[in-house]
Amino acid sequence: MSLTLETDGAVRLDRAALSILGELQKIADAQAADRAGMRLRGIPQLSRLLAPTGGLGTLAAARLGEATRPVRAILFNKSEGNNWALGWHQDRIIVVRERIETAGFGPWTIKSGMVHVAPPADLLGGMLTMRVHLDSVPETNAPLQIARGSHRLGRIAERDVDTVVARCGTAACLAEAGDVWLYATPILHASAASSAPRRRRVLQVDFAAVDLPDGLQWLGI
Repeated sequence: MSLTLETDGAVRLDRAALSILGELQKIADAQAADRAGMRLRGIPQLSRLLAPTGGLGTLAAARLGEATRPVRAILFNKSEGNNWALGWHQDRIIVVRERIETAGFGPWTIKSGMVHVAPPADLLGGMLTMRVHLDSVPETNAPLQIARGSHRLGRIAERDVDTVVARCGTAACLAEAGDVWLYATPILHASAASSAPRRRRVLQVDFAAVDLPDGLQWLGI
């Protein structure tokens, strides 16, 4: 199934990261192997790749423009020992340097010592999420599932999620190592536990092309 970012909210870029796959795998290998997900910050090699002129950043900048910057990077490491499932949801939270009360932003939380806040829906609607596959993801290895077109519906109430998923229909985001998926950040998505667990590392990066208001600053990478 061929998806488009504009209509479906997701698009696969075949082999877009293949030339730098070895470099990304070395970055992943340097992280704690027993953690299912970890925030990546302060890695110069990764920052270079995610910059607007870098091997991955250019893919986002082609959609969002020259002001594009990476604002969050997470390495997911699903395996036989870390084989979790995640229900249908939207990503609604950003991470900022400090709490500054700002209209439309909230609630606020502190997680792992970092300040998280829910921004206005239109800010999320202008963001882009990239998933770079360091390992292959066939149907049996828990591909991300998306609700096609749900990114155009704004913030979706939890009570309406199942109805929206049924109405939109779903697609499985299969991938080979080196493939890149781009998503509209607010898209409804989910992931089942792997039915045939094996290593499934994914670098997920959120990109934005706007400054935050009233002195708020992205924490960044």
